[in-house]
Amino acid sequence: MDATDAAAPSPTGPPWERMARGGGLLTGTGELSGTVFEEMSRLAARTGAINLGQGFPDVDGPQEMLEAAAGALHGGGNQYSPVAGLPLLQEAVAEHQRRFYGIELDPGSGVVVTVGASEGLAASLLAFLRPGDEVVVFEPHYDLYGAVVEFAGARLVTVPLEPPRFAPDLDRLAAAFGPRTRMVILNDPHNPTGTVFDDDVLSRLAGLAAEHDCVVVTDEVYEHLRYAGGHRPLAALPEAFGRTLTVSSVGKSFSATGWRVGWVSGPAHLVGPVRATKAYLTHSAATPLQIGAATALRGPDDFYARLTEDFRRRRDVLVRGLAAAGAEPFEPQGTFFVVADVRGLCERHGVEDAEHLAPVLAERAGVVGVPVPALASAEHRGLYASWMRFSFGKRLDVLEQAGRRLAG
Repeated sequence: MDATDAAAPSPTGPPWERMARGGGLLTGTGELSGTVFEEMSRLAARTGAINLGQGFPDVDGPQEMLEAAAGALHGGGNQYSPVAGLPLLQEAVAEHQRRFYGIELDPGSGVVVTVGASEGLAASLLAFLRPGDEVVVFEPHYDLYGAVVEFAGARLVTVPLEPPRFAPDLDRLAAAFGPRTRMVILNDPHNPTGTVFDDDVLSRLAGLAAEHDCVVVTDEVYEHLRYAGGHRPLAALPEAFGRTLTVSSVGKSFSATGWRVGWVSGPAHLVGPVRATKAYLTHSAATPLQIGAATALRGPDDFYARLTEDFRRRRDVLVRGLAAAGAEPFEPQGTFFVVADVRGLCERHGVEDAEHLAPVLAERAGVVGVPVPALASAEHRGLYASWMRFSFGKRLDVLEQAGRRLAG
């Protein structure tokens, strides 16, 4: 597909405004606001509530990773790294993809290191999108997707994951593709719902992408937080590898969200344009943290097994706590988020929906979550009016306390 052949609409407004609008940072009156995650974190700080809104762990990652980064700080690893990343980390990413998924990559041409998965996603989208292109994505979704797509002059076409099962309708997915479809964004495991897409969905998506000659960008930052079977990347399908860019990071799997070390991997003909785009965004990620990330990726298998089991216990504590409080949680198959139907809590507190419940829960119960409608398009926001997202990336004692507060 060539978007220049179609009568594509011209992007309007200054670039910052397009990005802010796409990410939901402009109010109905055109005023600039913060992200929903910033707003909920401020609410938690103001009220002293337990913050289960923003997705970051409250423990540090493996000691070997921390020691490797600290050693690099004191051992001369404080200058620029190459734009594509330290060869040490490129090789570790390639080894990781082979070890867990059987994907063969050339470290030099098939891996580019980025400043977090966020930059990896942004660079991947900006490298290929043109004004008038369309991008298919499941919703609700991470707000960055809409921000960068609209900044590029393209348009999101959303396919809702309908509650309470949050499984996609494959006919509806197929109907989302058209002559302007240029890209697909697949977040698997899926934030915020915790859904993991099965083989039927992955195969159908790969077939549609091939039929419409699309680039697929997969956001797999929760790849090691899957609770029934191992992660299955789309790129592991032979028919999908040649058109797929896989994005991940050290942040979620290794409890180092503040490190901002991520990567994009895939075939050289796709990774090259991402590298060229990324070069003029940040040049390079922090050198000592890249060294620590390489150490983490090469950790033993039992680290990953312990990680999954640890988060499974946390998940179960939060699910039980939400149910005891009168919510109806959807048990997530992946990520460290639970979405719950909070109609019972809305009725108890005399409010109409999740967006009105959020400040009330912070004030009265001392717990903060994120209203799911804030992560959905205006067209489909009503589907999620009574749903909230809560993070279980916290210590067990914190999650147990949050459950008691909600029930009280």
